[in-house]
Amino acid sequence: MRILVTGGAGFIGSNFVRRTLEDAYPGLEGADVVVYDALTYSGNLANLAPVADSPRYSFVHGDIRDAELLDATLPGVDAVVHFAAESHVDRSVRDSGPFVETNVLGTQRLLDASLRAAVPRFVHISTDEVYGSIATGSWDESQPLEPNSPYSASKAGSDLLARSYHRTHGMNLSITRCSNNYGPYHFPEKVIPLFITNLIDDRHVPLYGTGENVRDWLHVDDHTRGIALVLTGGRAGETYNIGGGTELSNRELTGLLLEATGRDWSSVDQVEDRKGHDLRYSVDIGKIRSELGYEPQVPFERGLADVVQWYRDNREWWEPLKARAALS
Repeated sequence: MRILVTGGAGFIGSNFVRRTLEDAYPGLEGADVVVYDALTYSGNLANLAPVADSPRYSFVHGDIRDAELLDATLPGVDAVVHFAAESHVDRSVRDSGPFVETNVLGTQRLLDASLRAAVPRFVHISTDEVYGSIATGSWDESQPLEPNSPYSASKAGSDLLARSYHRTHGMNLSITRCSNNYGPYHFPEKVIPLFITNLIDDRHVPLYGTGENVRDWLHVDDHTRGIALVLTGGRAGETYNIGGGTELSNRELTGLLLEATGRDWSSVDQVEDRKGHDLRYSVDIGKIRSELGYEPQVPFERGLADVVQWYRDNREWWEPLKARAALS
């Protein structure tokens, strides 16, 4: 089996690549993996260093908007797992253009090229943010899409395009929507790695508003295992939520990170809330659980302790990234 992984040098995509090449996923043992990545600011070949010498790994430096390169790359591919996306909400608030270009136009060009190459299987990776905000309960996959940020709106557009290629062209395509991920190799603009790296250096961290916004936290290993289940057993035309089952307010999360790094609330700066900040996300994972046997396996307490230690042990990975991006 030959799998093309777009955005495979990013945080979640590289985790899927590493685990696949480690033969961690039933049904994907022995698969060859082609990583297709533009290596923008958050794509990093260092994320793939542990598997770079594998004879089953290859890399294509390319943009998913490049139809000619896609046409040269896709023949002979048995499955596309499409991670490539602009993903940071704050950046989308400042400038939505790259999000529309990559997430919508890029997905359309990848779908068209996959159709031309008659790729047998396609999994489109999305986010729970396309649902909007939910005060109580949890979204199932029938929830209408009501995105509230330019980022989530662009992802909703790509979801609808992906769905249309199944309905219109009969493409064997499934969609996954995940809750907030955390884990190693997470680019340090996102809240958990930003807070960890600042706090272990005795620097301050910014807490939006009152910190009441609630997110469901999902370890990246659980997420990519769920994606593998969808790739090998998911139904065409269906969407599957993948969640972690740990809902925390941003204030609760901050408290746990302070405790894990030996800091206190004097290290926290309360800052003006983000525009259009969704109050709460929560996904119902009943469908992927009943159909594919998915269960999150990484307890949050253990996963968070492990990731704090990973950032302590891997300064050579994150310090240059923070310096280049001027993150603090």
